[in-house]
Amino acid sequence: MIRLINCGYHYVHEEGIVINRPKGAGNYAFVLFKSLADVVIDGTPTAVAKNTCILLGPHTSHQYKDREKPFVNDWFHCEIDAPEPFLEEIGFPLDTPVHIEDANWVSRCILELQSTLSQNSRLQPRIIDCELRAFFMKLLSLREKWASLASSNRHYPHLSRLRNELYNAPYQAVSVELLAARLNMSKSYFQHMYKQLFGCSVVSDIINARLEYAKYLLAHSKLSVSAISGMCGYENDTHFMRQFKKFVGTTPSRYKLMKQQLEG
Repeated sequence: MIRLINCGYHYVHEEGIVINRPKGAGNYAFVLFKSLADVVIDGTPTAVAKNTCILLGPHTSHQYKDREKPFVNDWFHCEIDAPEPFLEEIGFPLDTPVHIEDANWVSRCILELQSTLSQNSRLQPRIIDCELRAFFMKLLSLREKWASLASSNRHYPHLSRLRNELYNAPYQAVSVELLAARLNMSKSYFQHMYKQLFGCSVVSDIINARLEYAKYLLAHSKLSVSAISGMCGYENDTHFMRQFKKFVGTTPSRYKLMKQQLEG
């Protein structure tokens, strides 16, 4: 069985970060770097780009520190019962930086893991075990899909990086016209290619990125609704509350209360 110890979604370290584990973490540590970082694995240094993930073995010596501030990452720690050969069987790379084309998919999975971890039920351990196994297998499968798309569509790498930026920085003020201009595309062609590759409009993704981050902050912080509204890129609270209720189905305040009751 695979057990989840703890996890973090879109952690923002305003002053940067320094992690040093000369004897490893004692468990499997998965890190999605959303910021530039310097990483040393078993004495070998490497500069890690944004949207790179690493699964570190329990006894792998490692350290990493920020190359830019604020430093942002997603992460989780898990244990796998010995002599469970799951990772070896599926061929998941250990202690190896892996570029992620769709980092927001990884973030959504970690957010879901965090939600499951907060639930108190007799089936929780089995649910987490299934979710983690599915995560590792889907990530490998998606890597193959990303490689295929990158070779068949010249716009995919650029659009994928842009999409990751939307999810990594939901507070940014953006427009379809501005995003299209960044890629030297017409507005209509940009919208067409975006929907063809990702199955949704860029406007939908902008809204979803903001609301996903808002839901996380409502559930896991003591910030006010007004503060969260600004952190998610909304110019006024009224627009935030209307959009939240439209797409989530309840008000931000009720969502926050519901999450507190669920975890309490």
